[in-house]
Amino acid sequence: MPKHYLLYGSERYALAILRPLQQAIRARGDETAWFFDGPGAEDLVEGERLLSVQEVRQWKPIAVVTPGNHLPHFFPGIKVEVFHGFNAGKPKHIYIRGFFDLYCTTGPRDTRPFGALAQKLGHFAVTETGWPKLDPFMHEIAGALPPVRTPPVILYHSTFSPSWSAAETLYEEVKRLSRDGRWRWIVSFHPKMEPATVAKYKALQNEYLSFAENDNILELFPQVDMMCSDTSSALSEFLLTGKPVVTFKNRAPGPQLIDIHEAAQFEPAIERALSRPPDLMQAIKDFGEAIHPYRDGRSSERVLAAIDAFIAAGGRNRKRKPRNWWRKFRLRKRIGYWGPA
Repeated sequence: MPKHYLLYGSERYALAILRPLQQAIRARGDETAWFFDGPGAEDLVEGERLLSVQEVRQWKPIAVVTPGNHLPHFFPGIKVEVFHGFNAGKPKHIYIRGFFDLYCTTGPRDTRPFGALAQKLGHFAVTETGWPKLDPFMHEIAGALPPVRTPPVILYHSTFSPSWSAAETLYEEVKRLSRDGRWRWIVSFHPKMEPATVAKYKALQNEYLSFAENDNILELFPQVDMMCSDTSSALSEFLLTGKPVVTFKNRAPGPQLIDIHEAAQFEPAIERALSRPPDLMQAIKDFGEAIHPYRDGRSSERVLAAIDAFIAAGGRNRKRKPRNWWRKFRLRKRIGYWGPA
């Protein structure tokens, strides 16, 4: 009898993260369905099944998988987090909400701290699997790093948090540099970016700058030679291509980044990135091995294997999850469900 897996999202980005997992589940002859309590349901396609709360409870999934940091505790099945991005230096990345039985981490850099917390707290397990979102991407970037284009193409991406975003600070520089034709630009922002900032950058569009509204930013990576950003988890995804990133006041700078603190440093930093200095390129490679060493495009299969192993071992951890009354109340209110757990 086919196993049932529920894919849960509260943001549209869940689709890009969980669809490779859906493909792997179906390849095994098992079944998937979706539940959304936020944007995303309207983007499901033919063959992707959307369930109500009551339908989920009747369908009885063996696992509920989400990239978010919460999920309905009253759904059947073990609760699994696969993360919505890499740690970009934001403190809430390694933050235990008390909703999950199993965390599927992306690489050694995350496995170590989550594993230590699992040993300490005892109410969740950790298995390193890689990130399902990257499965198709890993096939796309296989092989040698391509040479820089003529003219080079730059992806400018910024997070939405005003305290971390450089979009306003670097606006005049992007405006200036996108008018002389020396470089071509693609601008892409986080979906929650301030609408006024989005409008300003859209107004810059010309033959050298375009504004992209792709739900999955990975689609843009093969089209460009480097990225400019700030403190966005997307820059870690980009570094897996082996291409350089220039950041502005990054919260966790390291040798894998060219980090600047003044707008006047922006242009020379881009020039250095496009020259691909050997020390920078080696640091990028080392960073990629730490956050996501898996290049086979089979992280989804490893997530399913981790779920199988957890269930085969009894489907329980050595301690019960926290009661979490307040968070559970807020989630029930959000979804509008007051029935039994």
